[in-house]
Amino acid sequence: MTNLNIPERSCGHCKSAIAKAVATVDSSAQLDFDMENRRVRVLFTNPLDHIFAALKSEGYEATVV
Repeated sequence: MTNLNIPERSCGHCKSAIAKAVATVDSSAQLDFDMENRRVRVLFTNPLDHIFAALKSEGYEATVV
């Protein structure tokens, strides 16, 4: 499980876009959103840089917490 900080995330639409972006790289990824702190816990099998690239393509920068 990796904890990501995604500061641009602020609403349900963002949550949906992030889930969709991650699913394009790893359809079996599991996400747990902490909307208040703008963090996402992600369990995935692909390399982290693939997840970062997918998020960036949707306009979201992420850092590992």
